[in-house]
Formats: sequence, structure tokens, C-alpha cells
Amino acid sequence: MPEQHRPSCAKRWRERAAASAWTAERLVDEIHACCRVSRLRAHRLAQGLSLEAAVAEYQRMCADRIPGAPKLDIDKLSQYESGAVSPKAVMVDLLCRLHRTDAQGLGLAGDYRPKVQRGPQAVVVDEGGPQAHSGSVPSMPASPAHAESTLDRLLDDARRSVDRTLAFSTVSPAQLDLLDEQILHLRQEYLFTPPEPMLSQLLAELREVQGLSTERQPAAMQVRLSEMTAMLATLVADALMKLGVLRQSRAWYATARTAADDSGNIELRARVRAQAAMLPYYYGPLEAAINLAREARLLLHNRPRATGALAAAAEARALARLGDIEGAGNAIHIAQTIFDRAQDAGGEEAFAFPERRLLLYLSGAYTHLRRSGQARNVQRQALALYPDRTGIDPALLRLEEAICLAQDHSPTEACELAQATYLGVPEPHRTPILGARARHVINALPPAIRSAAAARDLGEILALPARAV
Repeated sequence: MPEQHRPSCAKRWRERAAASAWTAERLVDEIHACCRVSRLRAHRLAQGLSLEAAVAEYQRMCADRIPGAPKLDIDKLSQYESGAVSPKAVMVDLLCRLHRTDAQGLGLAGDYRPKVQRGPQAVVVDEGGPQAHSGSVPSMPASPAHAESTLDRLLDDARRSVDRTLAFSTVSPAQLDLLDEQILHLRQEYLFTPPEPMLSQLLAELREVQGLSTERQPAAMQVRLSEMTAMLATLVADALMKLGVLRQSRAWYATARTAADDSGNIELRARVRAQAAMLPYYYGPLEAAINLAREARLLLHNRPRATGALAAAAEARALARLGDIEGAGNAIHIAQTIFDRAQDAGGEEAFAFPERRLLLYLSGAYTHLRRSGQARNVQRQALALYPDRTGIDPALLRLEEAICLAQDHSPTEACELAQATYLGVPEPHRTPILGARARHVINALPPAIRSAAAARDLGEILALPARAV
């Protein structure tokens, strides 16, 4: 018998499957073929479970739902996986439940259907051996006993299908933990990956989550799946916003809110709304941005959470852009107060709200309040905190610096900074949202100066497709 590969080989296959959004069955097939293990063992390795963990999962499953089930220990499972011992029918069914597949998927099912070779001489292979039959032999009518047998088989098949549906009504905690890890990895990559390639990764992960969500799940598992859906849908919406696909972005933000509400997670409900406020902040209407941000803040009742600081900061910059000086000032104070008390501010992933992001939002608020000195101060602080590998936030800060220059009657310097900033962003990140923000620099100029040479040059560059500049 060929030598089996070490578990590290299966781990490499899991990593490849996660990166390429494979189905669980394909991963099992690859491990089975490459690592030279039984399909039963391949299912366990595909989930990243040790023998001990698989036995513990089996015991939990049986304790919760199948009292009186036969016992399973590490030695017995190892014997089943190696083929040294064949499990009885009841154990086969339980292993199918454990690995969410059928007996054929575990390699534990025989196939005794007659093999028919069609043609003038049909050869039927059955338990009695091959028999040659002439094609001219007339068919016999089905006997009552045969009809009854067919009905029994149909009934049994239907019952087994229902049993499988009930058996598949739970996804293992290990599977959800693996999905959580994959989604966290995407949230980390989102900070610096251009939106277009990021979309395909997010949608692939969503398909896997939705595949589990469409099955009957216990409440606790469904909550986790709804949370995952809300996070992924929010990132899809944000990527679409960056790409200027506004109708779809708006629809995906609505989907994210529905999923977050379905989860019942108050902080996630608030976070999705605060994130969704970005779309109307950049593209209007500003009242919608204010309402979403305020709703997010009120959901948390000003608790000292980073999400509350994000919501207040989003409300502040939208109010400032609308010209509500007093309201913006109050929201800035609330954002800073909550942030200073929050214990979860920080992190390097898309749903984190570290200090540099607070400063980015305050930059927008101060810029539109025409407090250029304060705006430049927070811009400098924020830029010093961004890592070398990042997305477009530093460019947005420099464009707000350019808006401050335009407001301070330095039109040429404003347009030159905006032009240099826009062209300095790598082409995959030079998306419509960046162009829209650069146009705000031109809009901040007095109307009589918008036809000056520097403003015309900037406008011409922004009118070109991103790949043409």
C-alpha cells in the first residue's frame, strides 16, 4: 500500500482550497488522491481535525441529538479510517452525520446495481453472475411483488433524504471557526488590496457561507452565519462604492443591514450602518449619511466601543459638510470622548477603527468646517500612522489638504497637490471614488478661478479613464 502523506500536506491543501474558494467535496477529493488516505480520513483532514477533536465532535453530536448512539474512541476511528475494521451500518450513518456527507462520500458504500451494457447482446451482471440475453426477448410485466418492492424503495429513499436533511441541520463549530479565520484574513487583506480583485475573493467566500445558510441550522449557528454574511456584504458594498458602482453598492449595503439585523448582534448592526454612511457621504444625499451614522450611535447608547466612535465621527463630518457647525462640533466631541474610553480601538483589519481612521474622519469634519489649521494638524498626525502598505486613505487625506488650500485662496497649489496625489496612486487603486474626491477640490475653488490653467489641467486628468493616465 502506498505510503500516506503527513498531515502537513493536507494543511497545504486546505490553504489552497481557502485561497481558491473550493467546495468541501473538492478539497476531500484532492486530499484523498494526493495524500493516499481513505475518504473517511480525507474528510477529517479537510476540516483540520485531529483524531481526538473528531471523536470529541462525535460525542457532542450524539449527546445533543442521538442518545444511545454507539461509542467511538480514537483507536476505533483510526481503524475505520485505515480500513482495518469496517463500521456497522449504524456507525456509517453517524459518521455521515459527523462529516455532513453520505456513505459514498466516505468511501463506505458498496455499489451492487446491475451493470448493463447496451447493444444487440445485453449483458446483465447481478449477484448470480453474468448472463447473456438476446435483444429479442420480450419484457415481462412487473409483478405485484415487484411493484410493492419499488414503492418500498421509493419510500425508503424519501425517508433517508429527510433524515439526511435533519442530520445536516448543523454545521460543526470547527467549520465555522475555519470560516471565521478565512474572513478575518480577507478583512486584513482588504486594507491594501485593490477593490476589483478583492471582490472576487469576497464573493467566493459569500457563496460558501450562503451554501451553509440555506440549510436548516440551529439558532446559534445561524447567528454566526448571519454575522459572516453581514461582514462580507459590507465589504462587497464598500468595494463597489470605490469602483463607482453605486446602485449595486447601495443594494449590498441594504443586504448587509438585513443580515446584521438577522444576527441580533447590536454592535454589528451599528457597525454596518456606520460603514454604510460612507456612500451617501461621498455621493449624497448627506441627510442619509447623517441618519445612518446617528442610528448606529444610538444603537450603542454611547457605550465606549470603537464602533460608537466611528458612528459619531461619521455623523460629524457629514454634518460639517452640510454646514451644521454646532451639530458637527457636538459630534466631534462625542467621537473623541467615546474613542478615548474605548478598549477595542485599534487593529489591522477592515472592521477595526484605529486612531488613524478617527483622524481621517476628523480631517473631513474640520476641512468642511473651514478650520484649516485643525484639519492640517490631524492630517499630519494621521499620515504618520499609516503603514507603507495601505489603501487610499492617505490619498484622501492629501486631497482634503488640497481642499483646505483651495479654501485658503491657494488655488494653484491646491490643484497641483490634487493632481500629484491622484497620479501618485497605483492604477488599480485609482478608482472613481478617488476621482470624485479630487473633483471636490475644483468645487472648493471660487467659480471665477475654476477655469484657470491649474484647475483645467486637473479636470482634464480626472476626465480620462484611470488606465489612460
